[in-house]
Amino acid sequence: MTSDSTSAPLPRVAVHLTAGEAEQAMRADALAGLTSSPKTLPPKWLYDDRGSALFDDITRLPEYYPTRAEREILATYGVVIAKASGATSLVELGAGTCDKTRVLLDAMQAAGTLEQYVGFDISEATLRDALASLASQYRDTEILGVVGDFEHHIDRLPSGGPRLVAFLGGTIGNLLPHERARFFASVAGMLQPGDGLLLGADIVKDPERIVAAYDDAAGVTSDFNRNVLLALNHRLDADFDHDAFEHVARWDTDNEWIEMRLRAIAAQQVTIGGLGLTVDFAAGEELRTEISAKFRREGLEAELAAAGFEPFDWWTDRAGDFALTMAFL
Repeated sequence: MTSDSTSAPLPRVAVHLTAGEAEQAMRADALAGLTSSPKTLPPKWLYDDRGSALFDDITRLPEYYPTRAEREILATYGVVIAKASGATSLVELGAGTCDKTRVLLDAMQAAGTLEQYVGFDISEATLRDALASLASQYRDTEILGVVGDFEHHIDRLPSGGPRLVAFLGGTIGNLLPHERARFFASVAGMLQPGDGLLLGADIVKDPERIVAAYDDAAGVTSDFNRNVLLALNHRLDADFDHDAFEHVARWDTDNEWIEMRLRAIAAQQVTIGGLGLTVDFAAGEELRTEISAKFRREGLEAELAAAGFEPFDWWTDRAGDFALTMAFL
């Protein structure tokens, strides 16, 4: 492995979600979510280029344990996972900056199985930068990229393998139960028998620790959450004053998930020019931007089994905060 990037070829990236298509999807989501009661936005729109950079900052915060815990699991059990998977191709959904990816790639390389890496993400600029960095380090590995939305374009992933599909970071928790069922079914539908799914999941624990992870003292998560309003301003010609909303993180005991919301500090009216829409916010009214479900082993394995997966193993960090689970078709 070398860091010399002078002759590293740029990875091939297939773009299945153009800027125009992403804008159309955002328009549809914003129209549906901002005219509903209560108001909502899908969490994927938090991750524009600035949002992705802010989330990368969040992963380094002292309160945000999931990234450190997941990295510890990968460092401890990565080679075991690589050998058990039997995979020569690693496919990562929601690749982002590919920061933790290197730990798993190194493990597969140490196991002598690594041939191909495919990064899949909604942000083209973030993905291209991350893949270029990987290409300079893993010269003997085919590095490919796919720009898309995993709710619509998961069937566009290149074939090859055997494959291990990694969905890390606890992102599975951003999906509602019926969305998780649809996601697991779509992943199962594009895999071959013997292919595997490696899933990162945050574990149910003391709610105070969970809330702190989504409402840090430095206010980075607040900036990350409110950034979605700037994205709407930029892409849909809206006039949100993002300083007129405050970040809220709340634990839902019944559903065992954290909710991120934006609360209007005062009554206000927002115009979304790209939709020809005017939206009123009452003082204290909240816009939900994300849920992040936390899991118990038996519940998550039951969801995987319902989609046709056979759970294989479950690994946690020493503190038992986070888990990686692997399942096969």
